[in-house]
Amino acid sequence: MGTRFRSYQPAQSYLLPPSPADWLPSGHLAYFVSDTVDSLDLRAFYEPYEGDGRRNSPYDPAMLLKVLIYAYASGVFSSRKMARRLEEDMAFRVLGAGNFPDHRTINRFRQQHLAEFERIFLDVVLLAKEMKLVQLGTLVIDGTKVRANASKHKAMRYGRMQQEEARLKQEIHALLERAERTDTAEDGAHGPDRRGDELPLELQLREQRLAQIQQARQRLEERQKQQDREAGRHENDGNDASGPRPQGGRSKYRRAFGAVPAKRQENFTDPESRIMKTADGYQQCYNAQAAVDGDSRLIVANAVGPCAADNGYLVEMTAAARRNRGKKPRRVLADAGYRSEEGFQQLAEQRITAYVSLGREGKAEPRTWSKSEQPATVAMRRRLARKPGERWYRKRKAMVEPVFGWIKQAMSFRRFSLRGLDKVRGEWQLVCAALNLKRIWGMSAA
Repeated sequence: MGTRFRSYQPAQSYLLPPSPADWLPSGHLAYFVSDTVDSLDLRAFYEPYEGDGRRNSPYDPAMLLKVLIYAYASGVFSSRKMARRLEEDMAFRVLGAGNFPDHRTINRFRQQHLAEFERIFLDVVLLAKEMKLVQLGTLVIDGTKVRANASKHKAMRYGRMQQEEARLKQEIHALLERAERTDTAEDGAHGPDRRGDELPLELQLREQRLAQIQQARQRLEERQKQQDREAGRHENDGNDASGPRPQGGRSKYRRAFGAVPAKRQENFTDPESRIMKTADGYQQCYNAQAAVDGDSRLIVANAVGPCAADNGYLVEMTAAARRNRGKKPRRVLADAGYRSEEGFQQLAEQRITAYVSLGREGKAEPRTWSKSEQPATVAMRRRLARKPGERWYRKRKAMVEPVFGWIKQAMSFRRFSLRGLDKVRGEWQLVCAALNLKRIWGMSAA
């Protein structure tokens, strides 16, 4: 007796149109994202469309937001890939509900509503609070370097900028002289569509390159002046013959005010990103921060900055988590990168117990602190030396490291899609909101 197979007729037409709900299991993440977005206050997303009288009906913002959140939660960050998934992937098609926006529409929506993504992230945190998933007994703060949408090979050192600027000026001058000599002789040889006095293409390219270098050099100089002012320096405060010198006749500064070190770099593609050390060597990056609830491993606050150092984020991230959750954490855990006497003092004044390492793991503490000079740091060392402090700090890695593992491995988010600090901050809000929703879905289904 022959084997009887189940019916398989790919060309069979449906007598009745199928329901999209029949194609996905009832507990699918796409449904959870859809239901959650429908429960949020989306007035800020609809306001730009009110009363404009446009003829072409725009796509519903709720649909686009659902697609964006689900895409990030699924590891899809390219707008072109999202548009393709709306045609090929059933979960995307369920969220799109018969809509197929192109990649330009998706990308335009994402860039137009970057500021609103912070509100979405906060609403997701409040959702976790209502579900009693976030207790905020223990707050763990950590950062990770996420690559910018720019190559480190598109950066140039300040010293090299000066050399290239001088070289390009010479080449442009030589090209202009050559063009002027030949312009008159060739004036009659050009066709009716050309005047004969257009700039040669090689001259245009050099002028564009020169303008880029001059703009980058100016940004570096302005940034250096601002950093010097923040450090307490002022014009002509040293290394300048025209300015006053401290007693002894020698300047206490190695360089003049606003002078940029020759090795300082600037990126032409994304000037606000910085070269940072990563596991893959030095890359063009941003420093992405996350404050994580120790029990649920949900992100309750986040931030992004262009500085590779973490120590300035200890108090900021604690305050943001307290503001978002509406509750003060009992304790804060962080690694040695967040070590700061000022930060320790501020947390102590707020009666928040901190457990922050004073040295890298496996290495000796950098120096001995004086109780009179750095009392909060000395108190931290004593706290970590006791068994409760040692036990709490040992839990830090298991609480926060999985979060960045989920972002970079499970969600495959290792590089920002947008450029510029403001846009990157909005995208990081979207990443954190998507991860939280995925985690809440997983915990509620368990």
